[in-house]
Amino acid sequence: MTARSLPRCSRLALAFEVPPLLEALSRVDAGAWQTHFNTGYYEGDWSGIALVAPEDAPLPLAPGQGAPVRSGWWLGEPAWGALLDRFHTVVRSARLLRLGPGARIHEHCDPDLGQPDGDLRLHVPLLSPSGVEFLVDGLQVPMVVGECWFIDLSRPHRVDNPGPGERIHLVLDCVPNPWLLGLLEQGLAGTPPLQPGRAGQAFAAFRQRVATEPALAAALQALGDSRDFLRETVRLGAELGLVFSEAEVRGAMHQGRQAWSEQWRA
Repeated sequence: MTARSLPRCSRLALAFEVPPLLEALSRVDAGAWQTHFNTGYYEGDWSGIALVAPEDAPLPLAPGQGAPVRSGWWLGEPAWGALLDRFHTVVRSARLLRLGPGARIHEHCDPDLGQPDGDLRLHVPLLSPSGVEFLVDGLQVPMVVGECWFIDLSRPHRVDNPGPGERIHLVLDCVPNPWLLGLLEQGLAGTPPLQPGRAGQAFAAFRQRVATEPALAAALQALGDSRDFLRETVRLGAELGLVFSEAEVRGAMHQGRQAWSEQWRA
């Protein structure tokens, strides 16, 4: 595997003891959490703490290409150091990222992560309420606390934490090297299949209705590929008790525009 042919996600053959990490997390001062700088990307509480940050990072929690610097306040916590020692590559940044109850990160892409020589982003869930949805290409990534996942976040992705409870992940940006790329390839065999999220399931049911109701298909056909098409699809779905967002519609069109168009235009 090369950095040019990355999978959507891979569950790496790395697992971590959660209790020591949660103990270290419990000793984090509440004032250490900093609001995420991408304020247009989310609603609610999305905040973080930098354990390792590039020396040229322009803002707290922001990426960079400079030499990684470990922040001083956490050096007394051996749990973080023990975790980082498991990675035999350069960890350019390591951040605790918290998504509060009722918060959501809107769909977006991180194109810098898709560059041939770009960093690879790994997630280690520490706290994750059962209702959290982390969707990539409209599919739920079934991460479990203590696991380590690579996720290709150059693809469309979003996160929703309906609560109760906060979601906290340790997120690492790592330099791709043979060791890490080998872990990604090895992990593919053990990666569970991804399934649509709640809204994606509702949208799948709506598509079945379109396939069996010519009047519904005709109403959509008249709109063509437009913003009105997205809005009307969401509205018609809601009338049928099928709640989904424009993101689900865009995701379906992105994944299989031809198949979806043929279905409702037939």
